[in-house]
Amino acid sequence: FSPQHLDDDTVSGSSWITENNVQHPLSQTTKTTRKPYCGYAQQTLSKREQAEQESLLAAIQWPKPPDGKVAFAQSTDPTHSDFVIVKPSRFFKVGDQLEVLVRMKDFQGKPKQYGGDYLQARIHSPGLKAGAAGRIVDCHNGLYKVFFTLLWPGEVKVSVSLVHPSEAIQVLLRLREERPDRVYFKSSFKSGRYSETTECNVCLPGGLPVCNFTDLYTGEPWFCYKPRKLSCASRISHAKGGYLKGLLTQEESLFFQSDVNIKRPILSSGPDSVIVKPKAFTDSSSMDRAEDPTASPSGYYYENQWRSRTHWIHNFNKSDDITECLQGKVIHLFGDSTIRQWFEYLTAFVPDLVEFNLGSPKNVGPFMSVDLKHNILLKFRCHGPPIRFSTVFSSELRYIANELNGIVGGRNTVIAITIWSHFSTFPVEVYIRRLRNIRRAVIQLLDRSPKTSVVIRTANVQELGPEVSLFNSDWYSFQLDSVMRKMFSGIAVHFVDAWEMSVAHYLPHNLHPNEIIVKNQIDAFLSYVCPLQT
Repeated sequence: FSPQHLDDDTVSGSSWITENNVQHPLSQTTKTTRKPYCGYAQQTLSKREQAEQESLLAAIQWPKPPDGKVAFAQSTDPTHSDFVIVKPSRFFKVGDQLEVLVRMKDFQGKPKQYGGDYLQARIHSPGLKAGAAGRIVDCHNGLYKVFFTLLWPGEVKVSVSLVHPSEAIQVLLRLREERPDRVYFKSSFKSGRYSETTECNVCLPGGLPVCNFTDLYTGEPWFCYKPRKLSCASRISHAKGGYLKGLLTQEESLFFQSDVNIKRPILSSGPDSVIVKPKAFTDSSSMDRAEDPTASPSGYYYENQWRSRTHWIHNFNKSDDITECLQGKVIHLFGDSTIRQWFEYLTAFVPDLVEFNLGSPKNVGPFMSVDLKHNILLKFRCHGPPIRFSTVFSSELRYIANELNGIVGGRNTVIAITIWSHFSTFPVEVYIRRLRNIRRAVIQLLDRSPKTSVVIRTANVQELGPEVSLFNSDWYSFQLDSVMRKMFSGIAVHFVDAWEMSVAHYLPHNLHPNEIIVKNQIDAFLSYVCPLQT
């Protein structure tokens, strides 16, 4: 469902029609002039919801370059930029902090004077298959500090990469606000032998009659243009329409070049590794722990196994261990294809867990696997629109919040949710509303059945090119993920930190992480469901 397979059919760049029905090119349209039925324009929020939304949006505000347009030559060049390890030869032991200073320069080699570049960083020891993510602090003057916690002994190497220059982020911001139509959807309507297909979205440019498919329970907006001859009630399916092309000016496209400034390494001007000594005496149990659930990093790989710093992870290496953990349980997986990977992994790995053929479309679902012997039921269902799946039948287009309301819950009920990737092309308010609805349903479920296990799988990083970046950039995912973590903090849900698990690993980034990473996600997930009896 990603722009790796861009569709050829595109719609002409729509312009939105404002209240007084004057056509405006998108760039001049302000938020207030969105058509009233645009979902995010007419949300009636309570004071509390409004305050939360404002604080969430404030928390993800991104620094802007000082003056409007920046010429490509003055934009951030990862090749001219460098990093230095602060005091690289000092004595480091396990548990210490390592600080790295990153110095940004432009294509003429001049130091950058402002921040806003998006970086990713990790420490790793390839021989040990060990790795951890770093915490990046923007000093707003062209310098960035990266902090790492040293969690294993040996030679530890630092890697820093520029995901996007600040100048590219400004383009991504503009697209998010002005072109929520850059991924579009379609629905088929059918009656007898006659069928029609029309365009659909969270919000449609005005002027034509629409079918309002806004959900009655959650208020989630969804619209399709009305078919010419058929009624709105004859909708049979939802599908991805395609991705708009020609979104960037010539100048803007220079900020999105694969081997120039998208996910490029920044090299060290001095040593790029340090030697870490073991702790003198180890109460090894507490050494790498962090009580704080928002600890950075939340975990690290050692010998290709993810070790969380906030809870014990038990390795489910034998399928029998998984069977024992899940015996008598119903496991509901809700979300996109990155949690469908959990369904696929468990079904393939556990011999007694057999997929029951529901006749669902491949990759779309819903799917179900059953182990009759041990009374295990595993189900996957995709989240409601917007979702860029091939074809989802209308009757299976269901919102997670509504599904949760239909679950009794209890100690034999396990719920795992991930929802992020398909929201990256919309203003953040659209995502906040979706999470508010899901959160309300989760709180109600935990209220009536406190022993229910609820796990949220975070977003993850992926491979980026010039095309994918405009729809699914890690920067979009990072922003949504930050919102999700804030909105679900303080609730009795557990997080599987797929984000750090994808940043810290040595394998190349992939929207659908490699099986070894999925296995580590599953180990973390099942360790919440079946904590070791201590």
